[in-house]
Amino acid sequence: MACCGVYYACKDCHDALAGHEIKVWPRSGWDTPVVLCGACGLELTIREYMHSNYQCPGCTARFNPGCRNHYHFYFEVNGDPV
Repeated sequence: MACCGVYYACKDCHDALAGHEIKVWPRSGWDTPVVLCGACGLELTIREYMHSNYQCPGCTARFNPGCRNHYHFYFEVNGDPV
């Protein structure tokens, strides 16, 4: 999370454990490795994650395609195409 530099599985986990509000990653941070593959530990940039076709480029584990509906909780998107 941009607010605390800790990996959480989702915003709800962050809300339950962190004790502060989520801060979204600004577009200027989209090339910083901030997304963690839970299967192999590979760190991806936001841009790599969004263009990964819902699959880790390191181990080919599948990411949940439904997470794209929640990008606005984590990443500055402003309604623009990602």
